Amino acid sequence: MTSQPSQRPQRPYFSSGPCSKRPGWNLEALNNALVGRSHRSGPGKARLKEVIDRTKAILGIPEDYLCGIVPASDTGAVEIAMWSLLGARGTEMVAWESFGSGWVTDVQKQLKLPDCNITKAEYGHLPDLSKLDCDRDIVFTWNGTTSGVKVPNGDWILDNRQGLTIADATSAAFAMDIPWSKLDVVTWSWQKVMGGEAAHGMLVLSPRAVERLESYAPAWPLPKIFQLTKKGKLNAAIFTGATINTPSMLCVEDALDGLKWAESLGGVSALIARSQANLTAITNWVDRTDWVDFLAVDPATRSNTSICLKIVDPWYTALAAEDQAKGAKQLATLLDKEEVAYDIGSYRDAPPGLRIWGGATVDTADLEALTPWLDWAYEQMKSSHG
Repeated sequence: MTSQPSQRPQRPYFSSGPCSKRPGWNLEALNNALVGRSHRSGPGKARLKEVIDRTKAILGIPEDYLCGIVPASDTGAVEIAMWSLLGARGTEMVAWESFGSGWVTDVQKQLKLPDCNITKAEYGHLPDLSKLDCDRDIVFTWNGTTSGVKVPNGDWILDNRQGLTIADATSAAFAMDIPWSKLDVVTWSWQKVMGGEAAHGMLVLSPRAVERLESYAPAWPLPKIFQLTKKGKLNAAIFTGATINTPSMLCVEDALDGLKWAESLGGVSALIARSQANLTAITNWVDRTDWVDFLAVDPATRSNTSICLKIVDPWYTALAAEDQAKGAKQLATLLDKEEVAYDIGSYRDAPPGLRIWGGATVDTADLEALTPWLDWAYEQMKSSHG
């Protein structure tokens, strides 16, 4: 039996959301938070605008694209985009994991769009994106957080498209190359790659998306927190420091801290490199380990943030589905109790296995220290099954 490793990860935070804080983070990062002040005050708006400006600069968002802070995390940002923009033309909904499937459900059962094509793939696979009609609006996740399957590039999106492309990029922004010219709406949340706090979303709009907002009125009523326009015109204040509802200024300060950390590393290229190094560390271990494999079948689609793994040992795969789920949960629980890896069980709707966050705030050395513990926990789990 594999003996218990002597080295432990320095920071055992591998949750896929909220994710690990940046290296060296502590509460002193919030010392200058504008608490007790209105977010609508001059200093409040300046702080919010600073988040927007630093974000656009780090990510290389085109100057004519708008970037704003919206409520309810990435979920809020995606819902705002769908409820505000869809329905003007036919829609293509794409899903290969639970969150994409959730957007499909909302469009089918809540918006009830009559002209809607659904393209799906099983966990571990990516649909054939080249078959999508770019003259229709397309809604998809850039990185499937619960499946570990990402879109490898935007080559399948036509430059002369007539429809809008709406990308849920919550586990991709700051860790993957985002081809902005191919996308009309991009959303994410602070608590993913940048390790920020939850409940705040980011929404990026292309000029084409703005044109749609100002030329099309949905047939359904829009809740206040979804409204991006006033009297048929874009509410531009949202993209210069105003917000639809009240943000937490503690969270704003934390977001600024993360952005400044990213700048100190060298920007988005450095963040992507850190995430890629993390994926490489896990890949090297998987390649030499016979009981585990990636859930993503095609290496080109393997996420470098939400790294999803499946147990492939024949004795395990021969178990009943219920026993497989119990075994995977037992493995994750053992690591949690040893305080070497928190929250790495697979998502509740995903196949049983492990989901290890490899975003930029995670140190590669901690993942390298984790892998022997994965082997140890697996042996413990296997032996307990006789």
